[in-house]
Amino acid sequence: MALTQKSELIRHKHLHSGERPYCCDVCSKTFTRKSGLIIHKRLHSGERPYCYDVCSKEFNIKCDLITHKHLHSGERPYCCDICSKAFTQKSHLTSHKHVHSGERPYCCDVFSKAFTRKSSLIIHIRLHSGEQPHCCDVCSKTFAHRINHIWHKCLHSGERPYCSDVCSKPFTQKSVLIRHKRLHSGEHPYCCFVCSKAFTRKSSLISHKCLRSGERP
Repeated sequence: MALTQKSELIRHKHLHSGERPYCCDVCSKTFTRKSGLIIHKRLHSGERPYCYDVCSKEFNIKCDLITHKHLHSGERPYCCDICSKAFTQKSHLTSHKHVHSGERPYCCDVFSKAFTRKSSLIIHIRLHSGEQPHCCDVCSKTFAHRINHIWHKCLHSGERPYCSDVCSKPFTQKSVLIRHKRLHSGEHPYCCFVCSKAFTRKSSLISHKCLRSGERP
């Protein structure tokens, strides 16, 4: 058996056995793959070996650099063969396909709540465990979700990396920029199937549905 095949087999066996033989000597977090441990250690060291030569932004994993390049180029290479919606990341396309199939393959064994994305399940499990693995190196505040950690760091640095191409207004969060763009475009993508009223935010549609049904979530 070739060396690469043997190593893949060993890693695959770890998935079945639950074995996580690679341990971080700083925080004792364990991993099934050595590569996972190497990437994790960069959170402690602050190392970001992958740099984009256009904007000089640095990343600790290569896939984040590739995704960032797509933001600059506007390229969305992963396309849904059902509705033709395109994505910058293959994992986002995979999760999107669950919308069409209704499949929720990732299930919490505490509440039996199911998710379309593995990352959503991991974050949900942290509600039970209380784990907050992402720590701010400025004020030591901890976060369960990596993206919340990133947004928090923008508060310290004053950085607003997401900018409207219409009015140049800057934002710390990409989701807020997307909502802001709808003010310019007039887009209302969230529609009530009962009365056809449309909204710019998903949360507004949910609130509207609760008013119609009398539900108090």
